[in-house]
Amino acid sequence: MTAPGSTLTVVVMSHRPEVREAIAGAVGRRPAPDLPRLRFVEAGNVADVLGAADAGEIDLAVLDGEAQPTGGMGVCRQLKNESDDPPPVIVVVRRRDDHWLATWSQADAVLVQPLDPVTAAETVATVLRERTSPAVRG
Repeated sequence: MTAPGSTLTVVVMSHRPEVREAIAGAVGRRPAPDLPRLRFVEAGNVADVLGAADAGEIDLAVLDGEAQPTGGMGVCRQLKNESDDPPPVIVVVRRRDDHWLATWSQADAVLVQPLDPVTAAETVATVLRERTSPAVRG
């Protein structure tokens, strides 16, 4: 999918700009040395995410589980059930107890706020490696 030295596109969705910034800041532009740099695209609503996914422009989506009016869990489930080739999705929840809901949504991984930068970067790197491993290593 992506050659070494290029960038991977990560869509970060939340209705709150400060949450989008916190997610991008915690993950960082280079979550692991074996992966390309990340380009963050902020999405303030569901339509932005679905449009980018339909166009095949997303390597990863990180969705705020608390986003309004439609939360990241619902968007994740919609992507997974309605797309022929959905991008991997990480759902960010505010309570550890909501982890099961993110699993129900078919998320590839879950992060819990407040975000730990090491955990966030490792989680993103793991999910991206699973998606891009043939191209990154080949």
